[in-house]
Amino acid sequence: MDKTVLITGATSGIGKATAELFAEKGFRLILCGRRRERLENLKKELSHKTKVHILSFDVRDRKAVFDAIGSLPEDFAKIDILINNAGNAHGLDTIDQGSIDDWDAMLDINVKGLLYVSKAVIPQMVERKSGHIINIGSIAGKEVYPKGNVYCASKYAVDALNQSMRIDLNPHGIRVGAVNPGAAETEFSNVRFKGDDERADNVYKGFDPLTPMDIAETILFVVTRPAHVNIWDLVVTPTAQASATVWNKK
Repeated sequence: MDKTVLITGATSGIGKATAELFAEKGFRLILCGRRRERLENLKKELSHKTKVHILSFDVRDRKAVFDAIGSLPEDFAKIDILINNAGNAHGLDTIDQGSIDDWDAMLDINVKGLLYVSKAVIPQMVERKSGHIINIGSIAGKEVYPKGNVYCASKYAVDALNQSMRIDLNPHGIRVGAVNPGAAETEFSNVRFKGDDERADNVYKGFDPLTPMDIAETILFVVTRPAHVNIWDLVVTPTAQASATVWNKK
């Protein structure tokens, strides 16, 4: 596959699974994340399958984002597919009890981080009149649930940006779409509950959640459609999940 893919948040969960699956298919990979050691280990794991370049930066740091993407070597500089996967959830509190630091982290990573990375990549796509952007949203960007407040707001923003990108970039032949997971067993709940692994594990008890590879396979399907086909928006949930709050647990 003669295409280069940049994946943010590649060190765990959906990002890591997507890197592994895309390596199997022969895509060149630019893997981004904050945890350099994990990136280096992933590069070692995948380099026998495809060409891999790693960039260690925090998407919240605007200068670091532009410096890192601007430093790409020539054989990785042409980015065909951008997967805006980096995101986080902090806390599960009512709006009156929420932490402002948590709010800042979610808005800075989920919204501003997505914008910074996109801004660093889109100009070359516009110049070439081709490219594909996949924004990883959430069912939380389709339906607000109790105590979801700012996290839901950040994912509603991703939904709005996904639609805006699609409209604004349409004249340039750039495809834009979103994949919005429901309950997926990743580090998401461990981060949300700040290392309370027991509480995080309870989220997934009594039903079969999505796996990171389920979403990776969905992303692969979206980006391998013919050039005249663009998938705008997909919500993917476990069979046991009918909405953000309706789960059929045993």
